Amino acid sequence: MEVLLVTGGAGFIGSNFVRYLRSKADKPIIVVDKLSYAGSAETFADLAGDPEVTLVRADIADAAVLAEVFATHRPTAVVNFAAETHVDRSIDDPGPFLQSNVVGTVQLLEAARRLWQTFDIASKDACRFVQVSTDEVYGTVQAEGAFSETTAYAPNSPYAASKASADHFVRAYHRTYGLPSIITNCSNNYGPYQYPEKLVPLMLLRGLDGDTLPIYGDGGQVRDWLHVEDHCEALRLVLANAPPGSHYNIGGGAELRNVEVVDKICNLLEELRPARNNPRLLDQGVVNYQALKRFVEDRPGHDRHYSIDARRIRSELGWYPRHDFDQGLQATVRWYLDHLDWCKAVQGEFYGRQRLGLGGT
Repeated sequence: MEVLLVTGGAGFIGSNFVRYLRSKADKPIIVVDKLSYAGSAETFADLAGDPEVTLVRADIADAAVLAEVFATHRPTAVVNFAAETHVDRSIDDPGPFLQSNVVGTVQLLEAARRLWQTFDIASKDACRFVQVSTDEVYGTVQAEGAFSETTAYAPNSPYAASKASADHFVRAYHRTYGLPSIITNCSNNYGPYQYPEKLVPLMLLRGLDGDTLPIYGDGGQVRDWLHVEDHCEALRLVLANAPPGSHYNIGGGAELRNVEVVDKICNLLEELRPARNNPRLLDQGVVNYQALKRFVEDRPGHDRHYSIDARRIRSELGWYPRHDFDQGLQATVRWYLDHLDWCKAVQGEFYGRQRLGLGGT
């Protein structure tokens, strides 16, 4: 029987992936998540009662626990979302990124390799290990180019360096041991259940509370935006059809400057929660959300431009993004406005929406 193991499945992209798969198929899914601040019981709550989904609270850097999980459930495929992901936090303290993203990935690879070696030939051929990575491993785009799967890695933040290292280990396990692994590098995701330290939910929630909207540097950093459901569809196709050793970039084809994204969020808030009806703005004499914008000191080592060339996954697997950014962003903003209790619960004592990422200055 096919059994899928999803690490980090109580986090933003991981939980969306589990929901997406459950809407498409009924194969058992084992979720391994340590339930830290960004992967939480609140995010996983709607999945907890699903008889086909089993949650194991564990750290992928714990080799003994992983060995037990693999021995008990004998997964035939692994999709690795488990990671520390926030660049600002990596600047303040790189240690957890080394531990989770590098050590954790190696322990996961080793557990998968040991189980894979016990399978017969047919079962071995059907196995897959999918490493979910980021376009940040490539550094910043030069001139008018775009990142392809052959672009050299040039990470500029501790977070990006940890993901680049993990990717190299995944590649090495395929080349050295034959483990049937695949690497994907995605652009900036947005959508429901994203932890409020990231740009879209952070700006939205700060705006609602009448707090300033901090924009790093001049706000001209360009990112390619990918709706999380489009990303999940791409990963489903990769898991089902990608050959071992392959590598795919996944991008939404929606390149925008950070300040443009903030402007769009302000406009949507004005439409859905007008400033004239928001007492937190009225008390300050603020007439619209745009007035909350502030340009602040830039992030150390901030990459200027990410651009994804996604032609390979389109031509080989037939994937393309289905979400228009403006429509996807509107749906995302509406989701957060309808789930403010979730936002409050997941932030808890972990995060007060304060500025992070100045530890290197």
